[in-house]
Amino acid sequence: MPDAPVTGDAEPVDPLDVRRADPTRRPTTGEGVTAIESQLRAMRSDAEQHIAHARAEFDQANERLKQRTGRDLIVATLIGVGIGAIVIASLIFVKWAFVLFAAAAMVLGVVEFSRALQVAGRRVDVVPQLVMGFVLLLSGFFLGAWVHWIATLVAVVVVVVWRLVAQLFAADGRLRIDVIGDVLVAGFVQLYVPFLTSVAMILLAQPRGEWWVLAFLILAVAADTGAYISGLTFGRGGRHPMAPRISPKKTWEGFAGACVAALVAGALLAVFMLQVPWWAGLIFGATVLATATVGDLGESMVKRDLGIKDMSSWLPGHGGVLDRLDSILPSATAALVMFYLLAPLGVS
Repeated sequence: MPDAPVTGDAEPVDPLDVRRADPTRRPTTGEGVTAIESQLRAMRSDAEQHIAHARAEFDQANERLKQRTGRDLIVATLIGVGIGAIVIASLIFVKWAFVLFAAAAMVLGVVEFSRALQVAGRRVDVVPQLVMGFVLLLSGFFLGAWVHWIATLVAVVVVVVWRLVAQLFAADGRLRIDVIGDVLVAGFVQLYVPFLTSVAMILLAQPRGEWWVLAFLILAVAADTGAYISGLTFGRGGRHPMAPRISPKKTWEGFAGACVAALVAGALLAVFMLQVPWWAGLIFGATVLATATVGDLGESMVKRDLGIKDMSSWLPGHGGVLDRLDSILPSATAALVMFYLLAPLGVS
């Protein structure tokens, strides 16, 4: 008779019993584990070799860029992008936050410039410079242009008198010509860093002033980038230097690239950001280009007179804070003038 069918009451089959009964299954032995570990080690070693090779190629490419450009271009780009993001965010979302950013830049600029001057033998009083610098920034943003001129006069008088009184109590026999030089330097530091920074605060306080501040910053950066790329491409070796005694690396080829970049950026910013005619953007771009170039060469002249290459090494790949602000500070005054002249042409 045929076997009776298995009913639901039959006992369930244990999967472990099936695996134990499978003749094709090989038990995991010590040799198998060793083989797997060897494969993993080989894969890891191969991956480490690929990573090391890629890193070596990256370091070689970065070193070639350093030799060609004179700075760590990758680090400089990353720092520039980070600072640019902070500036754009503060101007677009929280207008007054840019005052804090400008104050921080002013403090760093005054400190590093004062240190460079002190190393060169000048007496610079950092604390009054910073205090009056904050006064100028706040007066420019909150009190308006006319009160700001009075504040500027007061600031210069304070730092000059402070230096004279400090020298009087020092009684160290310093030569009169050196004291006069210290007094002139005190006024120059206040006008160069805090005052020019405060002019940007006057512009920021105007209606839609944040867009004009952002525009002139973009123009200064565009001109500097255009000059850098064009000079590196067409002016290698200082083929046609602009001012060989002041800055041998600045060439007319670089200036041509700066002109193109500033004019194109000016026209685009005028139409899409400032809401003024495109030809007004050309005027704006040319003006900022002129002041940025003069500021760049002027700072190079100061550094050459002090016998230094960079104001400091606080910004890797850039040098010092003033090495980045040299073209921006004088452009703030030009931007304020352009605002008064061109903003009334705004497209309604």
